[in-house]
Amino acid sequence: MSAPSAPQSAEPPGPTVCPVGAKRFWPRSFVHRLTAPLPDVRDLLRVVREGAMRPAPETLDDIARLPCAPGPLPEAPPGTIAVTWAGHASWIVRVGGLTVLTDPVWSRRILGTPPRVTPPGVDWSHLPPVDAVVISHNHYDHLDAPTLRRLPRETPLFVPAGLRRWCRRRGFTSVTELDWWEAAELPAADGEGGRVRFEFVPAHHWSRRSLTDTCRSLWGGWVLTHCGEHARGRLYFAGDTGYGHWFAEIGRRCPGIDLALLPVGAYEPRWMLKPVHTSPEEAVRACGDVGARAMAPMHYGTFLLSAEPPLAPLERVREAWAAAGRDRADLWDLPVGASRVLEPERERSVPET
Repeated sequence: MSAPSAPQSAEPPGPTVCPVGAKRFWPRSFVHRLTAPLPDVRDLLRVVREGAMRPAPETLDDIARLPCAPGPLPEAPPGTIAVTWAGHASWIVRVGGLTVLTDPVWSRRILGTPPRVTPPGVDWSHLPPVDAVVISHNHYDHLDAPTLRRLPRETPLFVPAGLRRWCRRRGFTSVTELDWWEAAELPAADGEGGRVRFEFVPAHHWSRRSLTDTCRSLWGGWVLTHCGEHARGRLYFAGDTGYGHWFAEIGRRCPGIDLALLPVGAYEPRWMLKPVHTSPEEAVRACGDVGARAMAPMHYGTFLLSAEPPLAPLERVREAWAAAGRDRADLWDLPVGASRVLEPERERSVPET
């Protein structure tokens, strides 16, 4: 399947802003959004035959060296973006005075994988009230029902097209489904006024939770923008994705990204996972494509989902960052549980839309 070409125009179009919680109607399948064919039966048989989806036993001693440093959540002054890595693709993001969780997974294990090798970076009881949750897609390591059950049912959920029914069946009353390049907004709560925009953007991935629902819901990443009177900031959460043309288009349509949260793990065997999971080197390239000034690696060091050694994603992303000539201070290779606070550069402020 050939990848669709990204649209070209002189001025990037703004997102379509949709009402929070509106009921939408979607096609039965999003398979036409795939940018690469899904694995077929021969690929799955090859994986089983080669035993190629787990790290070699001699590399498992690296687990004890995975950086894990749980600490208290930092202060998030007005005009800043604060992020704390809870592990895998789960972040606690404070932006515009709101606390936002990305793909929250606090469970010890997920379906079909060994237990997590590092604990959640922040104990659930230590979280502040959660103002919103963003979900990138419905795979079990990103959409974790036991974790979501811990949330008040009125918590706003921002999800890909096709997932509203799943969330509503679990009692959530504010569920906003979005297509690519659509957005919804919540009022900011940091005393500065303004709003926080949640824009759903494309990814090179797919979706499935059972044998009968392949690509019945969409997949993607999120751009969170604080549109305040005195300070502005923009964060990109890539979710789960392979490398491809969408990164450059995200950078064109969402200029001024301050921080990109990008996946660097679960990439071996490459012959199978390249279309859907970026390698560390591809993640660094993607950071440049989206125009982000800082990058925080994720999607490693929590669940052993693939064959690379546990420490390899971290070691390789550091090498790739240096090889790209990027400022070492702009690589936020945080231990699980660690935090950073970013003050958006005013000269790169996000254009008002």
